[in-house]
Amino acid sequence: MSIKRSETNGELICSNHSQKSSDDITEFLAWIQSSNKRINVRIEKTTLTFSAPWYYDEEKGCIRNPQGSFFSIYGIEVIDRSGNNIQQPIIVQNEIGYLGMLMKVVDGVAYFLMQAKIEPGNINKVQLSPTIQATKSNFTQKHGGRKPAFLDYFINAKPENIVVDQIQSEQSSRFLGKRNRNVIVRIEDEIEENENFRWMTLGQIKALMRYDNLVNMDTRTVISCIPYSMFSEEVPGLKRKNEAPSIKSYVEIFNYINNYKMHSDGHTKLIPLSELKDWEFNDSGEFVCKHPYPFKMIFCDISIEGREVKHWCQPLFEAEGIATFGLIYKMVEGIASFLVQAKPEIGCFDQIELAPSVQLEYGAEASDNTVNKLFFERLDKNIGVKLNVLLSEEGGRFYHEQNRNILMRIDEDQLCDLPERYFWCSFTTLNMLCQVNNVLNIQLRNLLSLLNEDII
Repeated sequence: MSIKRSETNGELICSNHSQKSSDDITEFLAWIQSSNKRINVRIEKTTLTFSAPWYYDEEKGCIRNPQGSFFSIYGIEVIDRSGNNIQQPIIVQNEIGYLGMLMKVVDGVAYFLMQAKIEPGNINKVQLSPTIQATKSNFTQKHGGRKPAFLDYFINAKPENIVVDQIQSEQSSRFLGKRNRNVIVRIEDEIEENENFRWMTLGQIKALMRYDNLVNMDTRTVISCIPYSMFSEEVPGLKRKNEAPSIKSYVEIFNYINNYKMHSDGHTKLIPLSELKDWEFNDSGEFVCKHPYPFKMIFCDISIEGREVKHWCQPLFEAEGIATFGLIYKMVEGIASFLVQAKPEIGCFDQIELAPSVQLEYGAEASDNTVNKLFFERLDKNIGVKLNVLLSEEGGRFYHEQNRNILMRIDEDQLCDLPERYFWCSFTTLNMLCQVNNVLNIQLRNLLSLLNEDII
């Protein structure tokens, strides 16, 4: 595996953390490379016919397995507020899984137990994952596999040891109402490192985020939920300097979101896959749209050593290209202010969530507003770009999906007059909103996970 550091010609926002004198990551880069060489992986594209036990259920109109576990794939039809009719496949996975990290404080420094883990859709095999990453079907052993390591720490966690416990949304353009439980549990037990697990500081994890496709989506979302704005010195190694959250921002944001939910005239319903007007199976057995679309459905035969189940078949969504997610910020009286938008999505659990300044799927046309104009003009000239990194999406459901994540600083006097549904927020305000379920979408949370104390 080739590990590539993302380049910018500006400062890196994810600069070295002060939790540890050097936060050296050399040994972890070598560990991940070694894991890639050690673990045998075979992933081959196939067709639905050869993906047993998965099949198309004519009665329900979906692709599923006989147990009805894990997930199913239906068609979805949305008629939005403008009367546009949108149809596509969507993943229905009603169960809530664990994305969990164990944390331990040693000599005033917080360490997190991280896992080198392969998901079938990962573009580069091994990525840095949380301590546990398990669907409910996994940890209830519906598939007949082994119980995930360290599961009991999360099931039996005492409230006084919980640092994070949030149910948060995932990609609403691909999932219908999908959520996972993001958890960090502080422990005192001695847990020895082994070939699959290593203890790391937060600074080391953030430094690894500078490398393309190295830190997986599940790690990023858990880190984004750390409630910095609520910590006291009783949780050493994670304290941050903070400004007070903005009540004005809260009121503006929730007023817009609540008005949208109350007055939305859109209509959403699940329909059989066979009734999707513009979708069909091609000669390769892929389920594709007849016109350009951000993704297609494929089927894979998978063998991975060391998993709870070592061989299986499943459908995956494959991206047709690279999306762009951008978070714009500016400094106002020494405090970073971030630009976010309220964005509805086809599978959103509660219709609409806060999203990054720019969230553009591959092949989509950016709306012609002042935010997009400024962002793409500066991006083309590499002005104010502080971090530009390719990050993978969830490899358990998506095949080789990587998207460009950009942090961009603009001047204080720019974008003072915003289009409708855009808001300036401090980090503390966003961090407080992240303590409420389903307010910040996965793309925004991922970008916030890249920040460090130089900004926040």
